[in-house]
Amino acid sequence: MTISNDINNAKVSAKPSASLDNSVGSYPTAEWQKFGAHQWCDSDLSKHLYQSMINIGDGIELCVEAGGNPNNPPLLMIMGLGSQMIFWPDNFIKRLIDAGFFVIRFDNRDIGLSSKVQIDGLPRISQLKMMMRLQTGLSNKSTQVAYNLTDMAEDTVRLIKALQLGKTHILGASMGGMIAQIVAARYPSLVQRMALMFTTTNRAFLKPPKPKQLYTLINRPESHSERDIVRHSVWFMKTVGTPGHVNVRMVREIAKLRYQRNFHPLGTVQQLNAILASGSISRFSKQVKAPTIVLHGSADGLLPASQGRVVAKTIPNAKFHLIEGMAHDIPEYYQPYMVDLIGSHLLEK
Repeated sequence: MTISNDINNAKVSAKPSASLDNSVGSYPTAEWQKFGAHQWCDSDLSKHLYQSMINIGDGIELCVEAGGNPNNPPLLMIMGLGSQMIFWPDNFIKRLIDAGFFVIRFDNRDIGLSSKVQIDGLPRISQLKMMMRLQTGLSNKSTQVAYNLTDMAEDTVRLIKALQLGKTHILGASMGGMIAQIVAARYPSLVQRMALMFTTTNRAFLKPPKPKQLYTLINRPESHSERDIVRHSVWFMKTVGTPGHVNVRMVREIAKLRYQRNFHPLGTVQQLNAILASGSISRFSKQVKAPTIVLHGSADGLLPASQGRVVAKTIPNAKFHLIEGMAHDIPEYYQPYMVDLIGSHLLEK
């Protein structure tokens, strides 16, 4: 296995922040020193955040952004399949900070500026065949893949430890919600409370995606040019996003930024393989001890709302909130309500 930290495709440069002690790190304020000796600089993505490359061991570095009052409860946000951390809307981040959280988001392995995993000699995989096997209860565990969801969960755990967060709140979206469930099950001492958004247990015989939304997982852009990638991104969000609430201009801007920041299509392929090879995570969901809420949109065609209900039924004492009209995204219109739900749950005494 080769771990690559090559970010030659990255066209984003960081502005250095004032250093308190260059021998151990660079910090926005003195309070940030409690998160360990890391080099923080101004984020190029959000005026509310600072950015750092965090070494979590085994040759893997994660690109991390954080912001808010460092004395507030930490909230670690885990994004979904193939999605750089910029898919957390900036206004959503700001609302969470205003709600009283110290927010941390990051690029998962194989995505954005985080380390890339390259393994020579892996066999060609039919993802459609793996999807069918998963849906019908057949195991994909014998399929050789670069890594699985438990490996990605370990990345998250190592990040929590590298930042010395202690017991933290976790917010996971889609694949990130699956990773969050594994983390909470395997490391209960690290998870205070948890909020999950449009996610699943990945078990067999769940209501499948609608055909149009399923096609988004296997359809590829016409080429790797920026123009075709942006067009594909717009089509994708129009297909899986909330009807009447997809901001096409913003989708284009995010798609361009994502492409210019780092374009690595193999990462999305390998993350999807990780989901398919991991199979059901119900055994982890059942072990979660952290108080959990599950938010799911009624118009989600990629992961139907019934899958979110299964998550809430599988996690002991979890609460389910159906958000009428929302699909597989975080539209501006629904953000105040979502943040109110998340904040009320996570900050509950």
